[in-house]
Amino acid sequence: MKQTLKLVTKDVNKDIADIEKCAEILKNGGIAVIPTETVYGLAADAFNPEAVKNIFKAKGRPSDNPLIVHISRFDEIYNIAREVPESAKKLAEAFWPGPLTMILPKRDEIPSVTSGNLDTVAIRMPSNPIANKIIALSCPLAAPSANISGFPSPSSYEYALSDMDTRADAVCDGGDCDVGVESTVITLASPVPRLLRPGGITVEQLRSVLGRVDVDEAVLNPLAKDKTAASPGMKYKHYAPNAEITIIKGNLKEFNEFIKENDPENKYGVLCFEGEEDLFKNRICVTMGRYGEPLTQTHRLFDALRELDEQGAKKVYSRAPSKQGVGLAVCNRLYRSAAFRFINAIKRPIVGLTGQTGAGKGYVGEYLKKLNCAVIDTDEIAHNITEKGSDIINELVNAFGDSILDKDGNVIRAKLASTAFSTKENTLKLNSVMHPGIMRIAKEKADFALEEGSAAAVIDAPLLFEAGGDRICDTIIAVTAPEDIRLKRITERDSITPEQARMRMSAQHDDEFYISKSDFTVRSYPPYKIEDELKQFVNEYINI
Repeated sequence: MKQTLKLVTKDVNKDIADIEKCAEILKNGGIAVIPTETVYGLAADAFNPEAVKNIFKAKGRPSDNPLIVHISRFDEIYNIAREVPESAKKLAEAFWPGPLTMILPKRDEIPSVTSGNLDTVAIRMPSNPIANKIIALSCPLAAPSANISGFPSPSSYEYALSDMDTRADAVCDGGDCDVGVESTVITLASPVPRLLRPGGITVEQLRSVLGRVDVDEAVLNPLAKDKTAASPGMKYKHYAPNAEITIIKGNLKEFNEFIKENDPENKYGVLCFEGEEDLFKNRICVTMGRYGEPLTQTHRLFDALRELDEQGAKKVYSRAPSKQGVGLAVCNRLYRSAAFRFINAIKRPIVGLTGQTGAGKGYVGEYLKKLNCAVIDTDEIAHNITEKGSDIINELVNAFGDSILDKDGNVIRAKLASTAFSTKENTLKLNSVMHPGIMRIAKEKADFALEEGSAAAVIDAPLLFEAGGDRICDTIIAVTAPEDIRLKRITERDSITPEQARMRMSAQHDDEFYISKSDFTVRSYPPYKIEDELKQFVNEYINI
């Protein structure tokens, strides 16, 4: 049995002796557990095939699952990658050191065991000062997560030690990891940059640097059996405790009702969000961060999965996180830990449909209508809400005076517009009156449509978030299209000049605003097809 050396590496200056010991072990062909900002890694010299083989042996990891090579300086990339495109330099400038891995064509010097027999190699520069120092004192390191293959990654020294004691030559105590999930992985070895694994750097952040970045289908779906895993964490069952996880799609009320109906004897454990524990007092219950705060979820998820095993849970019902921002990384890990077991407890959802003007929301709405979804147009509600007899008129008069009405009590729309948009204060005042009223009516229409048997109620609202409409939706779709396409659509649709169209477009948020706040993104422009873009949404939410 291997004798594992325990090292303290919490301070890059005070603990330099133990850091140097770790570096020496790695230079001499050993394997060591080191802290990073993401999770603890099991490291070996990336250029030493025998040392790298010992990583696979210690983890019980399949040999065709590629490893990430960690470097301490950017110029080391040229010793590892055969080609370093401009896109890699831009990403490095923006996010290195940090939790981002780039896949590039590899040099012949990189052993095939390190690259998973691929002609590409994954590279990142960790921001953790301990990891960076160990690499600088030793060599570029191949380092997957320091867990038994298939089980949750360790984000604390205690869990790393429990998995790798007697398996690694050394384990470094570097405290808790900052991020809590593995790095974002993007391949630049394809015609279009593609996100292979989400992490602490979001797809929105990547797009802010590179423009177009596609999201691989395997991020939220099982990798097809005939496909090769281009990144760690794609092919095999990952991040899973011994307990069998089943994800229940729906809001908290639907989740609770499902459990009451299907597990009255409290045989299943529960994985939920902080503040929901009181609903599940008589069964094993573990939390994975706060609802709507994915950064707290990345910190807690892996520990929570391990705690379920420690408490003796055999089968577990889990809440479904949001896919917004870093939430995509949480979903990716949780979906794989559950081996993609889902149960849809959503009776029939209310769906928010939003995006910039001209993005193509109408096309998406028409497609969803064919699937028995009711589409509620908030622009139409906004027009009708100011008609004579409407409750909203009294609120508008209180806000702007009766000069906005004609002698018959009808709203003079031009007068209201000129008054409301004359100052920023008045615009905010108008929105505070109109937005709640519009969303109240939209919710009423949505509820009625669902009662009448619609598969879903879709609220088409360009100002969904500004109006607080996201709070009444079970899920949200953002529709996107390039600026030139949107410009052409608007000018043709509304018979206005390009200059007028550009003014409208400039008054709205950019794509990333809508994408970052939504669960699904639909690209409504060639060569993309709406039915393909909505495939995952339809599978998850629409009962056809």
